[in-house]
Amino acid sequence: MQDAPYLGQALAQRVGEFIQIRRAIHARPELAFEEHETAALVAHKLRGWGYAVTTGVGRTGVVGTLRRGNGRRALGIRADMDALPVPEATGRAWASQRPGLMHACGHDGHTATLLAAARLIAEDVDFSGVLHLIFQPAEEGAGGALAMMADCLFERFPCDAVYALHNMPGIEAGRFCFRTGPAMASSDNVTITLKGRGGHGAFPHQACDSVVAASSIVMALQTVVARNVDPLKTAVVTVGALHAGQANNVIPEEARLELSIRALDEDVRQLVKARILALVDLQARSYGVEAVVDWRDGYAVLVNTAQETALAVDVATGLFGPARVDAQGPMFTASEDFSFMLQKVPGCYLFVGNGAPGTPGGCHVHNPGYDFNDDIIAPAAAFWSRLTAAYLQDA
Repeated sequence: MQDAPYLGQALAQRVGEFIQIRRAIHARPELAFEEHETAALVAHKLRGWGYAVTTGVGRTGVVGTLRRGNGRRALGIRADMDALPVPEATGRAWASQRPGLMHACGHDGHTATLLAAARLIAEDVDFSGVLHLIFQPAEEGAGGALAMMADCLFERFPCDAVYALHNMPGIEAGRFCFRTGPAMASSDNVTITLKGRGGHGAFPHQACDSVVAASSIVMALQTVVARNVDPLKTAVVTVGALHAGQANNVIPEEARLELSIRALDEDVRQLVKARILALVDLQARSYGVEAVVDWRDGYAVLVNTAQETALAVDVATGLFGPARVDAQGPMFTASEDFSFMLQKVPGCYLFVGNGAPGTPGGCHVHNPGYDFNDDIIAPAAAFWSRLTAAYLQDA
């Protein structure tokens, strides 16, 4: 197993290459299942370092496999590749060249970091077993993890454990944060369509007002978390859109609400769903309108397993010292489709600080001013290489 100074020296000689790769990917962002250029770049680099490469997994996913020795264990490390439909406002020299698209979540950095680790592992890390590097498409709401799993990811590339990381603005750059158990929320999407009877604004008694019903439902929904969920547990009910009408003197026949529902516990998730369905039905009937609810299950609660998380904490602590590691950090109500991989294989999803508030790396994700902090490529790649050596050591 390499020592920390050796890893640092090896990375220092190469990290510039991966900063340039990151910025090249950033300049050419691709949406879910359109990551053809990024996937081709990843495949080309992996082949050059001696990995067996499989492309087209889950449509645009790539898996690089490295086998050494007689070890029986197999490790998977995943990075996401897709961008977002967000116009960039960073002004960087490497800013998006594709109007309306940008890497606003740092997946360009995740991909470049795993490529940096891939080269370091191939050239400098001894292990015995199988390493699968999983470059996933379509994390941003399109369920690329499920697409890869439907394409028999873990049957074709069996893993005994699987890991992934995400940069986290608001946390000191290079700080590693872990959490055993539930770490990220489920995310469900709901459309509520209210159908009343339209009419003239001067004669409301001759109509069934969908707008009034929608307004009442918006307010009533606030009681689901406040009065139905255990105060020591977490759930979020957000009404992100209300669409109804076009004129001030017309009572519209229809109103539509768009909701985002999140929970950090599957039982709470189901409780919130049951309460919303009942509340919407009763509220709508009380106003004389019909309610149609389209409930779309999204990502599952992300749950890190204890043994795999403990190993990752030990690796990070050995590399960077306890002052730069949070062994049991906070939960987040954002969501991740890596949760589906963790339902199939034990593992851990961790965070690496992108920059404290007020620093260039502190701008939060999904913001037009966000950019991945290139300074965290080296420590994160060192972590992946040391984790590989630790998990696939001779036994």
